[in-house]
Amino acid sequence: MKIEKKATGLALKGDSTRVVWGGEQENLPYRATQVPIVTSAAYAYNDIDVWHDVAQGEEPGFIYSRMSNPTVEALEQKLCELESAESAVAFSSGMAVISSVLYSFLSQGKRVVSTRDSYGGTNKIFEEFLPRMGVDVCLCETTNYAEIEHEILQGCDVVYLETPTNPTLKILDLARLTQAAKQVGALVIADNTFATPLNQNPLLFGVDIVLHSATKFLSGHGDVMGGIACGEESLINQVRHYREINGAALDPFSAFLILRGIKTLALRVRQQQANALAIAEFLLNEPLVETVNYPGLPSHPNYDIACEQMRGFGAIVSFVLRGGMPMVTELLPQLHYAHCAGNLGAVETIYGPARTTSHVENTLEERRALGISEGLVRISVGIEDSEDLIADLQQAFTYIR
Repeated sequence: MKIEKKATGLALKGDSTRVVWGGEQENLPYRATQVPIVTSAAYAYNDIDVWHDVAQGEEPGFIYSRMSNPTVEALEQKLCELESAESAVAFSSGMAVISSVLYSFLSQGKRVVSTRDSYGGTNKIFEEFLPRMGVDVCLCETTNYAEIEHEILQGCDVVYLETPTNPTLKILDLARLTQAAKQVGALVIADNTFATPLNQNPLLFGVDIVLHSATKFLSGHGDVMGGIACGEESLINQVRHYREINGAALDPFSAFLILRGIKTLALRVRQQQANALAIAEFLLNEPLVETVNYPGLPSHPNYDIACEQMRGFGAIVSFVLRGGMPMVTELLPQLHYAHCAGNLGAVETIYGPARTTSHVENTLEERRALGISEGLVRISVGIEDSEDLIADLQQAFTYIR
């Protein structure tokens, strides 16, 4: 299959241009205008020596789709463009990429430092699975930099960061913590799912590997699962080897759907975060709301850091209702322009409490230990008209009063 490349001499700069064209110009055979879905499990070679060279990575090509696939490779190249990365590798889900990256670099006797605020599935890896492997896990208070830096400087192999955090939306200073990690030679991994590559690029702050649950904003339509890791080629090759042997490869049709979704990422995020700010400001004045979490609010405790390292504040808002879970169960069913579901990043607005979304894997006691209130509701704000979303919230609050 001969692939034609346009020699334009132009660098892709604008967000909208990069999400549309990034990684695709070299993957359009047969003069197609869209990346084709290549469903072949294997790829044939008449020349055994060439076959061997491709299998050893000495020549470009494909051998078996668990290892590499043309459609999946186009997605990986697009993420390299968006995250300014040398290499990327795609997985079958967000948790597949998180767990695989951690397992690629942690083993018995090694130490990882992270924070208490992280996605519930990630927290389970830290609390349950890594200790079984003999990994020393240290979870610090999320914005206590003195504690985090102290634990890093005690010696560690990996520092794992998530910013903004899910679902409390705390912001971590990537440059500061990366600098501490480099003093002890630790690898820094950052989950960039909430920010998206348009709002934040952790690699530019010294992070070694950046992760995305492609199920969320990258796909943007709630109809596919996937995960992606980006970073320096030598590191990503280790993660790719782990994926090849453990098998959590992304299938080509899912890669196609994520590629298609990314093309509207800039448009979607622009509308979503404008809506998110409007909803956050509305919730600040609602008497039934105890706390509003959104890094784009000047009242947010990490607002200054967010302004320094983010180009936009994202589309996730969380708030704590006075009255706890009983009030949550009253409010959410009254909403008309919202799904109550365990996903985020879609074009539709999605609501959910932590106990059924981000931290469904955790017990009540575990959530309390993590500082997650039973009255906390996470909103993944969609692309609807902000006036309609706010009117919907108004009528729901009026009802429960």
